[in-house]
Amino acid sequence: MVRSDTAKTTAPGAPRTREERTADSRALILDAAVDCLIEHGYAGASTLVIQAKAGVSRGRLLHHFPSRDGLLVAAAQHLANTRLAQTSVHAEHKLADEPDGPARVDRCIELLWATFQEPHFWAAIELWTAARTNPALAAALLPEERGLRAAIREATDGIWGPAVRAHPRYELLRELLFTSMRGAAMPYAFEDRSPATDPHLALWKDLAHRLLDDED
Repeated sequence: MVRSDTAKTTAPGAPRTREERTADSRALILDAAVDCLIEHGYAGASTLVIQAKAGVSRGRLLHHFPSRDGLLVAAAQHLANTRLAQTSVHAEHKLADEPDGPARVDRCIELLWATFQEPHFWAAIELWTAARTNPALAAALLPEERGLRAAIREATDGIWGPAVRAHPRYELLRELLFTSMRGAAMPYAFEDRSPATDPHLALWKDLAHRLLDDED
């Protein structure tokens, strides 16, 4: 079950404010919607299923999210932003003692590839696929995806670090890796194999070294 740290914590015995109760209720619904979207897909993540999962009243769910599509889009963004923050912290810890050089480039690529196996990617895939034939969902999804794309770039920049970011071909490398990894991850929806042994990893590492070693 996916859980976030959205809700505020209150000292034991202290009365909870209305704002805290509202934040807790909203986070509970978003977490339930994420679980349903991942477990049942877009078609199966109805408001009734989400309501039952969250354990809230119909009125409370509709108070926070009057639209099912709005709820599912908010849930996917909620999960993605939470995971991005966690990935940044994990990368900072894992790369703390890794000096700049070829080995660090390889570790960065491995960390980036791992993010395409996480729940937020598959939640997004469910919404992207449904949006192809659902104009209302597409309209709700598009502005949120633009904001999320900016957040992904920021998180990616943090993983690579200032030395690689200063390279004149860094932005080209970042975009090539993002689009290629997104495409390479798709077959994992139905193929049971280890992403750690994906043959694309060697290709991405070779591409990165070629682009970053040659500035001409």
